[in-house]
Amino acid sequence: MTPTAQKETLDFQAEVSQVLNLVIRSLYSNKEIFLRELISNASDAAEKLRFEALGNDALYEGEPNLNIRVSIDPEAGTLTIVDNGIGMSRQEVGETIGTIASSGTRKFLENLSGDNAKDSQLIGQFGVGFYSAFIVADKVTLTTRRAGMQPDEGVRWESSGEGSYTIENVDRTERGTEIVLHLRDDEKEFLDAWRLRGIIGKFSDHIAIPVEMLKEPEPPAEGEEAKPATEWEQVNRGTALWMRNKSEVSDEEYHEFYKNTCHDFEDPLTWAHNRVEGTNEYTSLLFVPSRAPFDMWEREQKHGVKLYVRRVFIMDEADKLMPHYLRFVKGVVDSDDLPLNVSREILQHDKKIDSIRGANVKRVLGLLEKMAKDDEEKYQSFWKEFGRVLKEGPAEDFANREKVGGLLRFATTKSEGDGETVSLDRYIERMAEKQEKIYYITADTPAAARNSPHLEVFKKKDIEVLLLTDRVDEWLVSHFTDYKGKHLQSVAKGELDLGELEDKEDK
Repeated sequence: MTPTAQKETLDFQAEVSQVLNLVIRSLYSNKEIFLRELISNASDAAEKLRFEALGNDALYEGEPNLNIRVSIDPEAGTLTIVDNGIGMSRQEVGETIGTIASSGTRKFLENLSGDNAKDSQLIGQFGVGFYSAFIVADKVTLTTRRAGMQPDEGVRWESSGEGSYTIENVDRTERGTEIVLHLRDDEKEFLDAWRLRGIIGKFSDHIAIPVEMLKEPEPPAEGEEAKPATEWEQVNRGTALWMRNKSEVSDEEYHEFYKNTCHDFEDPLTWAHNRVEGTNEYTSLLFVPSRAPFDMWEREQKHGVKLYVRRVFIMDEADKLMPHYLRFVKGVVDSDDLPLNVSREILQHDKKIDSIRGANVKRVLGLLEKMAKDDEEKYQSFWKEFGRVLKEGPAEDFANREKVGGLLRFATTKSEGDGETVSLDRYIERMAEKQEKIYYITADTPAAARNSPHLEVFKKKDIEVLLLTDRVDEWLVSHFTDYKGKHLQSVAKGELDLGELEDKEDK
C-alpha cells in the first residue's frame, strides 16, 4: 500500500468549520434543500462524465446510461445518494471537500451578521453544495472512484462535521460517487420514501439526468411475506426545462429551475426564455437574480452562463456569451450548431458565439427596459443590487451605450434623499428652457456633492445637476460623454459654459 493509500485524519480549513456551523444553524428552517444540493452535484458529475467521454469513450466503462439513485435504510437510519458520473480521485476529494477554494470565503464570513434569516440568504448566495448534508446528518460517508481509474483507487471520506475528517483508499468497482447520510435522531422524516419523492419533484424535476428510487412493491397476498423492492423507477421528469415550450412552463417551474441550477435560495427577479432558429439555432434561458452574489466584485471570480451543445453540458461560466457588465445574469444557452469539442479558446474566435452574445445582451437589456417601464419599484430593487455593475456598460459595450444609458439611475439636486432614482430621460424632460447639456458633479459622498460651491449658480437658476458619488462614476463619465444628443458636462472641471442660460452677471 502506498503512503497516500493509508487512512489519514485531517482537519478542515478554519473557513470550512465556520461554514459547516453556519449551514447547520442558518438553513435548518429550510433543511430539505440538502437533497436538492446533493442531487444537483450528482447531476453535475454525470454531465462532466458525458463531456469528458466525448474524447474518451472508455470512461463509460461499458455503462453509458447515467442516473442518480436515492435510497433509504430505515433500520440503519441512513439515506443514500449514488451517481455513476465522473467520480473523484483522492486528490480531488481533498481539494473539493476538505477545503473551500475561494478567495472570497473570508470576506463572505465577515459579512455574516448573526441573524439567521439574513445569514441564510448569504449562505445561499455562497453555494453550500455538499456541506448541506450536515443539516440533517450527524455523520456523512462518501465513497467514490474516478472514471478510468483502477478499482483499488477508490476513496472513502468520512466526517461528523466537527472539525476533522478521515480519508483512505478503498476498493470500489463502480465509477461515480456514493454519499451515505447517517441521519440525526430528529431527522427520521427523511426515511419516508414518499416524502423524498415529493422533495425531488419540487426541487429536481428538471434535472436532465434520471433520478431513480425503488419502486414500491405490490402488497403481498394474504399469508405471503412482503417482497423487498428491487425495481428502480424514475421519479423526476428528467427533461431539460429550457427545451419545453415556454407557454407550457409555469412561473413556479421557472423559479425552481433557477434555484436548482443557479444554487440560489430566492426567486429570480425576471427571466427571458427564447428559441432562435435559422442559420444559428439555439435556446437561451436567462435569469436576473434578486440579489447580488457576495463575490460579484472579486476580480478572479468567473462569471457567465452555462453552455450546452445539443443538451450536452460543455462548461460553466461561459463568459464569452455575456459581457462583463452583465456578469450577474445566470442561466443556460443550448446551441444546436457549435461543435461538441468546443473549448474556451474556440469561443473567443467563433462568429456564432458573437451572434449569441449580441442577442443575449439585447434580451437582457430589453428585460430591464421593460421592468423599468412597467414596474419602477421592482427596477429600483434591481438597481440597488446591480446598478454599479451596469455603470460599467457604456465603457465596455459601445454599440449599446445608449440603451445602457437609458437604464442608468442617478441622485440629483432635485431628487429626494440620496437614492439613485432619476433616469437620464427624466432629467432631459425636466431640463430648463434653453438648457443644452446634462450637468453633473462628482464627489466622495452625497453630502459633499450637495454642499459643493460649484452648485450655487445651478441652484440659483433652478437647473438640475446629477450627483455622482460612486467610485465607478468618474470612470463612467470619462467614457459616457453624451446621451441622446445632450453632452454630459462637469460643473467642477474646466471652464463652465452655460450657453444661453448664462446672463450678464454670471459672466
